[in-house]
Amino acid sequence: MAGRMCISLLNALARGNVIFRNQECVRKSKRVVLISRCHARSLSSISTVQPDLSSHLAGKTYSDLYELSVKDPETFWGSIARERLTWTKPFDQVTDCDLTSGKINWFLGGQLNVSVNCLDVHVAKDPDRVALIWEKDEPGTEERITYRELLEMTCRLANTLKSYGVQRGERVAIYMPVSPMAVVAMLACARIGAVHTVVFAGFSSEALAGRIQDAQCKFVITCNQGVRGGRIFDLKPMVDKAVKSCPSIRHVFVAKRTNNSVPMGKLDISLDEVMAGQSSVCAPEPMDSEEMLFMLYTSGSTGKPKGIVHTQAGYLLYASLTHQYVFDYTPGDVFGCVADIGWITGHTYVVYGPLCNGATSVLFESTPVYPNPGRYWETVQRLKINQFYGAPTAIRLLLKHEENWVKKYDRSSLKTLASVGEPINHEAWEWFHNVVGDGQCPLVDTWWQTETGGVCIAPLPAEPGAEIRPAMAMRPFFGIQPALLGEKGQILIGNDVSGALCISQPWPGMARTIFGDHQRFVDAYFKPYQGQYFSGDGAYRTEDGYYQITGRMDDVINISGHRLGTAEIEDALDRHPDVPETAVIGIPHEIKGEVPFAFVVLKESASENQLAVVEELRHLVATKIAKYAVPDHFLVVKRLPKTRSGKIMRRILRKVAMQDTSNLGDVSTLDDPSVVSEIIEAHKQNRSHAARK
Repeated sequence: MAGRMCISLLNALARGNVIFRNQECVRKSKRVVLISRCHARSLSSISTVQPDLSSHLAGKTYSDLYELSVKDPETFWGSIARERLTWTKPFDQVTDCDLTSGKINWFLGGQLNVSVNCLDVHVAKDPDRVALIWEKDEPGTEERITYRELLEMTCRLANTLKSYGVQRGERVAIYMPVSPMAVVAMLACARIGAVHTVVFAGFSSEALAGRIQDAQCKFVITCNQGVRGGRIFDLKPMVDKAVKSCPSIRHVFVAKRTNNSVPMGKLDISLDEVMAGQSSVCAPEPMDSEEMLFMLYTSGSTGKPKGIVHTQAGYLLYASLTHQYVFDYTPGDVFGCVADIGWITGHTYVVYGPLCNGATSVLFESTPVYPNPGRYWETVQRLKINQFYGAPTAIRLLLKHEENWVKKYDRSSLKTLASVGEPINHEAWEWFHNVVGDGQCPLVDTWWQTETGGVCIAPLPAEPGAEIRPAMAMRPFFGIQPALLGEKGQILIGNDVSGALCISQPWPGMARTIFGDHQRFVDAYFKPYQGQYFSGDGAYRTEDGYYQITGRMDDVINISGHRLGTAEIEDALDRHPDVPETAVIGIPHEIKGEVPFAFVVLKESASENQLAVVEELRHLVATKIAKYAVPDHFLVVKRLPKTRSGKIMRRILRKVAMQDTSNLGDVSTLDDPSVVSEIIEAHKQNRSHAARK
């Protein structure tokens, strides 16, 4: 009987029938009311809930499901995957994983197409439902795209890509602003089995070129220009510059965001014109569960960005399930995630999660303060947004302004508030919850990473009436088994402990490898703590067993929610001919969370031109990486603090930058401890000079 109850519970969860905020599930006409899946029930691979299963759901809680998910993951994920996704061919093995070697496989033998799950199943049921609301840069100019229209656009672009030679498995770079065409580009690649790698449109041409080269892309999809914050910025010229150093590129597809013309070369294809002549029907390519869906580059502790690989079925299932249960999504809701599609948040919670669940997803093209600091909340009022998912950086920026910028707008449509990208501080949490949400909306602080595919720790789902603590991620999602490890690699047992945050067993949404370098994948995530996924973050487990994220443990800083390796900045700085050596650390910032602080050693010949060199360094970082990566602070020093083995002692630099030099700790391992007083004195003089300005 217990086994039958578990299966019944999983069937209901698969279809979105479990409502954690109520003591028991709602019944209507002897059927469980569906709260999330609006897919076409006429499709043969999706069956309706049987009336006799509903009686087993009463009283089932988050704890029941979580315990099952970690104790019997094969039953848990297998049952949900069979019912929740539309398969071309059923899988015959749920999982085959070994974290020690970085081997991760889910739903082996199965085939599906992600675009079918995100589009066709909804078109079959309700073709005129709105899939996307494009909140363009100018308020009040939004555009709505139905699921039927989105499917037709996707098929036209898919046929265009095929007609120009894009093959299954080939990589396609997407360098576009937040727009329906960017979403269409992602889905069109998925439909024909091509692999997309979206590059944030704020990255420089060199950063774009580096990603194209590493991914061995043969095609680029871009726009002529972008529009953001009342300003027009060029995209096509950036691609032109990048492609000069990328001989693998065969074609560049150029969509129009503005009416301004741009030079077109022999590789360039006018996308809007060509798509218009293509068929609006394109047969989807059946894809094996573990074939690549997309790559997304993220910074590591070395200078070279990592191409994180996500595959088809596991990623989509995890995106769908987390989107529903973390944010309390129900059919008909307007889901407002204001992230850029160039980041993993945009992939999972603007595109794949919401569309797989048949939601209406908002594409936010503008900024939080354009044309004024009320932009987010005016958008909430006008679009009647139900879930609002944003970054603590934006919240910290907005709380500096008068509350009237929030309160003048009707926010009564909001059901859930959520933060992403970095741990949210208490001041921002309280303002977000009490001012924006009027204290009425649950505010969920979500912890996850590019590598995890979706939310891993968040306050929801939870037991009915369970508490939500300010500025705390709190509870693991289904299938996520957190572990805190000590300095010697031991698992820390019990509560009220801090350590390295790891996850002890695999889950479907996790990354599979680093493109072209699986050993780096193993070394970065599974070697530091044998048999564990190492997140790179530290965490504290409270006396009640909740999880509080304490920040990065490696040489990666978090700028406005964007992870950036300090080595990547150092690599850019070190290219200056007058700079033999640099060290970059992250320091706290009131708005951005963290900002880079660069310690720079100059050649003697350049010592008289410090200001000019620093300006050149700013430009160098902006050109090589992006403007947001430019260090807020530069300090020219004669030398850096190094151990006898040549390792830079960054903790000393961090203390100097933070003006916390009263307790520098053990400096006996330094090759020359006097370097510390030199750097402290240089910092003091630099502050004194800045104060006189």
